[in-house]
Amino acid sequence: MASPDSPESRQKTVLNVGCGYPARQRLHWHFHGPEWREVRLDLDPNVRPDILCSMTDMRPVTGGTVDAVWSSHNLEHLQRHEVPLALSEFIRVLKPHGLLLLTLPDLRQVAQLVVEDKLEDQAYYSSSGPITPLDMIFGHGASLAHGNHFMAHRTGFTARTLHKVLIEAGFVEVSLRVGRSFDLWATAYKPRTLKDTTR
Repeated sequence: MASPDSPESRQKTVLNVGCGYPARQRLHWHFHGPEWREVRLDLDPNVRPDILCSMTDMRPVTGGTVDAVWSSHNLEHLQRHEVPLALSEFIRVLKPHGLLLLTLPDLRQVAQLVVEDKLEDQAYYSSSGPITPLDMIFGHGASLAHGNHFMAHRTGFTARTLHKVLIEAGFVEVSLRVGRSFDLWATAYKPRTLKDTTR
């Protein structure tokens, strides 16, 4: 058993939901320190996750066992009615006051590009190549063309609607900001106790 002062006893777990192919750099920099241990979860067996399951049903993950959930560009791949299921699973697996850090496309910013008739113009460049408003609305076109149907987008969010679903799921201390690549970022926490309703 690790001593209280050993690195093992201080190690924290981040659940990388919808992890995709292995690459630690895909984790947010917050989780790059040696104190963090990544557990990769995905629905696609081709990416060889540690846990193969949907984010809407994470029964292989014991409740209250992870310190953080990292969700990068995956809630938009769900049907709208499935989003509360995923968020309830995120909150279930987190320890009390565990962190949820997530990012996804900001449809309010994307809509402005559509209004400007830039639907298929490059909005920014990513590791997957050029990204257009069409990609951000419906899913990465090049990946879909190569048969990766997991990349399809089935819902979307603005800051107001994302804040609403996080609060409805029971998260507290919810904070949102607009990113640089037509994205939204949110941090939220599982309540410390059942009575903690701080918003």
